[in-house]
Amino acid sequence: MATLPKEVLRNMIVDGDLKTVNDLHTYLKEMFKDALQEMLEAELEVELGYVKGDKKNKNTDNRRNGTTKKTVSTRFGEI
Repeated sequence: MATLPKEVLRNMIVDGDLKTVNDLHTYLKEMFKDALQEMLEAELEVELGYVKGDKKNKNTDNRRNGTTKKTVSTRFGEI
């Protein structure tokens, strides 16, 4: 697994105003939540064959039926 360059890490610390281990944990939990959401949306785009809102390229009877809030248990706790 690749590591982030120190410059990127330092920017995250400054931009996220990270001062404690708890600040870092909260920041990483939110980052993980956002990454997981993007992965699930990308998986749905591949499965359905079109990007959300792209009716012109929709060549399937499968469709998106809206969204509902879900909770996922992770190493970071419930997200």
